[in-house]
Amino acid sequence: MLLSVLLQAAAGAAIGKLGAAIGAGLAVIGAGLGIGKIGGSAMEAIARQPEASSDIRMNMIIAAALIEGVALLAVVVCLLVFFL
Repeated sequence: MLLSVLLQAAAGAAIGKLGAAIGAGLAVIGAGLGIGKIGGSAMEAIARQPEASSDIRMNMIIAAALIEGVALLAVVVCLLVFFL
């Protein structure tokens, strides 16, 4: 009886760790795709309106930093679930 309870708890922990690893991976992949889309759109905007390149570049860097911050937070949460 006790052995079956311990095995169920161990299996649940393994699934939780797998979910945390998948979540961290998805957060990083999503951030990479988002930053890539921002960079591509910024290059198109600079090509269309070169005189506004400094404003576009500044807004692109701010948006990329915000996306990286959210991705880092998601990875930290997934690592906390993984190790705790």
